[in-house]
Amino acid sequence: MVFNKERESERWIKQAEHDLYDAKIARENERHNLACFMGQQAGEKAVKGYLYFQGAEDVWGHSLADLCEDAKMFDMMFDVLKINAMFLDKYYNLTRYPNYLPGGIPSDLFDDLESERSIGLAEEVLKFVKDRISEAQQL
Repeated sequence: MVFNKERESERWIKQAEHDLYDAKIARENERHNLACFMGQQAGEKAVKGYLYFQGAEDVWGHSLADLCEDAKMFDMMFDVLKINAMFLDKYYNLTRYPNYLPGGIPSDLFDDLESERSIGLAEEVLKFVKDRISEAQQL
């Protein structure tokens, strides 16, 4: 099967949108650690969707800081996004694994303020990526 960069990008962006929606539902139900993690996932998948849109066939890693660095090869504006997006990186492991929290568990650590922040950052990343893809498609 031939790699179709537009179709692959659309799949990742669509999943990012679903993850963001799930983050909001988790927050509403006071599952803040899950909301934070899903916010991170939405941001990660959005940037991966951009990289696939640009023709990357192998996109690896979970760090928004690293993924934004990769995206800068195509658009230097990802350096601006990286400044905020990298704060989502802390939600990748801390929100899920007790061994990252001496004496505590993730479901006790994260609160409404944290989940609001994660969702806000994820919304910013997703909008940025969709705007960059839209601009590129108009060229």
